[in-house]
Amino acid sequence: MATTVARVPAPPGTSSKAVSLPPNRTIYVHNLPDKLPKDDLKRSLYMLFATYGVILDVVALKTPKMRGQAHVVFRDIDSSTQAMRALDGFNFFGKDMLIQYAKGKSDTVAKLDGTFKLPEKALPAIEAPEETSAQRAIFGSAPMKALPMNEARDGAKGVKRGRDEEQEREQEEEEEDDEGAEMQMSESDEE
Repeated sequence: MATTVARVPAPPGTSSKAVSLPPNRTIYVHNLPDKLPKDDLKRSLYMLFATYGVILDVVALKTPKMRGQAHVVFRDIDSSTQAMRALDGFNFFGKDMLIQYAKGKSDTVAKLDGTFKLPEKALPAIEAPEETSAQRAIFGSAPMKALPMNEARDGAKGVKRGRDEEQEREQEEEEEDDEGAEMQMSESDEE
């Protein structure tokens, strides 16, 4: 006896292919209203999803590429799974939300794990122009490598300089002269 499996059609606006992503603490929410201000959208999403677990972050951008989409970061996978199952297709301000696991790890989760790295922008390599003989004659040749400020001082930082004997004698004489003048002034005040 052969069994047949009934296929349920996908909701309108989605593909019939089910993209199976591994469970993640972050869920991707799309088909959100475009006209809602960003702060209101984030607040509403937070209040809606907070019933399913502790939310670490709600990321909703209003750039043309990210309009109508958001990422909700939960503390654990169980909470994100429960929220995704319960709210997929939920009517949110007149539109049915579509929810799935996020493809990658959220920056918030990476910061908590200690695996976060700042993205480095790929800048085009700028080639230094060759130095001409006229430039070398006028300006001299460029140093091979610049030294940091601390190394350029030959390690003299934090070392107290000693005084010359002459400077010490002059300072002592000035102090004696100052004391003598103060003594004379105090004697004349007493009379």
